[in-house]
Amino acid sequence: MTGLRSGQVAAAAGVNPQTLRYYERRGLLAEPERTLGGHRLYPAEAVTVLRVIKTAQRLGFTLGEVAELLDTGPARSRRTGPDLRERARAKLAEVESEIAELAGVAATLRAALAAGCDDLVACSHEPHCPIPFPDGDRPLD
Repeated sequence: MTGLRSGQVAAAAGVNPQTLRYYERRGLLAEPERTLGGHRLYPAEAVTVLRVIKTAQRLGFTLGEVAELLDTGPARSRRTGPDLRERARAKLAEVESEIAELAGVAATLRAALAAGCDDLVACSHEPHCPIPFPDGDRPLD
C-alpha cells in the first residue's frame, strides 16, 4: 500500500490535517485508503486537488461551487451543468458588482472624512453630511 499520510498531504498543499477530513466529509476529497493501523493514505493527486480547492476559494467560489467545479459525487458521469468558463463568467460578474459597490462605499467614506464627520448622529443632522442616510432616517428639525 503506497500513498501519502495526512500530515504529508497537508504540508504539501499548505493546509492543516483537519481541513483534509473536512473536505472528505464535504465530498471534495475522496476518502483515502487506510493502513492496517488505520492511518489515511492519500494518492499524490490529493495535493493537486487541495491546491485547486484553495485556489478556487481565493477566486471567490464557495465550497459548494468548488464541488460542482470538481464534478465530485455520484453524479460525476452524468454531468450536465455549466462548465468552468460559464461559472467563471458568472463569478466575475458577481465580483465586479461587489467591487463597484465597495468603490461607492469608499467614495462615501472619503467624502465623510473630507467633510470632517466625527459623529454619525451629529452628522445626520447636518444638511451637508455626505453620508447617504435612507429616507426617513434623517431627523426632522
